[in-house]
Amino acid sequence: MGYKNLLMSILSMLMLVICVLVGVAFLTLLERKVLGYIQIRKGPNKVGFMGILQPFCDAIKLFTKEQIYPTLSNYMSYYLSPVFSLFLSLLIWMIMPYSMNLFNFNLGLLFFLCCTSMGVYTVMIAGWSSNSNYALLGGLRAVAQTISYEVSMALLLLSLIILVGSYNLMDFMIYQTNIWLMMMTLPLMMCWFSSVLAETNRTPFDFAEGESELVSGFNVEYSSGGFALIFMSEYASILFMSMLFSMLFLGGDIFSFMFYLKMIFIMFMFIWVRGTLPRYRYDKLMYLCWKSYLPVSLNFLMFFIGYKIFLFILL
Repeated sequence: MGYKNLLMSILSMLMLVICVLVGVAFLTLLERKVLGYIQIRKGPNKVGFMGILQPFCDAIKLFTKEQIYPTLSNYMSYYLSPVFSLFLSLLIWMIMPYSMNLFNFNLGLLFFLCCTSMGVYTVMIAGWSSNSNYALLGGLRAVAQTISYEVSMALLLLSLIILVGSYNLMDFMIYQTNIWLMMMTLPLMMCWFSSVLAETNRTPFDFAEGESELVSGFNVEYSSGGFALIFMSEYASILFMSMLFSMLFLGGDIFSFMFYLKMIFIMFMFIWVRGTLPRYRYDKLMYLCWKSYLPVSLNFLMFFIGYKIFLFILL
């Protein structure tokens, strides 16, 4: 019986990974289409019906190109960091609260924080091992940015955990049966959204990939498969963050169709921000985190702790 359960778990994980990778493919298509219409032009529309096969053609092109690497690079670190980056982006999906044959994490949100912290190392090593000044600068920027925003993100998450009283996403799902957490924590939700933008290196916080000043940032020396893996890990993170956002604030009942519509809306928000806002100044990014989000998240944390103690005394 144990072997059957193990086999079913492995098959379920495999299905989840395949679904995430297909989702990533179509998220890239959605982004190109939405950005196209924002800029009053059409996105990909030649390959297949309305360009629907474009992501698969891009994947074939990227993975069949010649893999080149800088002679002076630290080869093993350079080669393996994109692989680990994608691995972490897919591993993090294990906390998604399915109730059949996958893992039901009691400490799922702690696992999420651990995986996002590990993601910093892959970017740092990718930038360092390329042995390029631009890549190293991009890597350093990404590390400083991600570590800064992880602090406020963890505190925002802690406020919600204290409110719900659990680290398990399944409990968040049950807790929001009648009312969404968004109704009670609107400022937290807005802080969380912009922290997530910074965490995933998206516009207006895309300093790790500052095209105008760093050519392409930490991934400047990557081509073909390595670049594709970095690209896929970034979009898998966006997909996951959209899922987590829906789960934490928008009453994420994973078994309803509405949940996936909410997810698509959050993904659209990511793209909308990219098409609308210019890049921030780096000092202002740090100022925003340490001088604005950190005090707000600490105040909310104190408020929710006081609220829970008050309820405990009252009841």
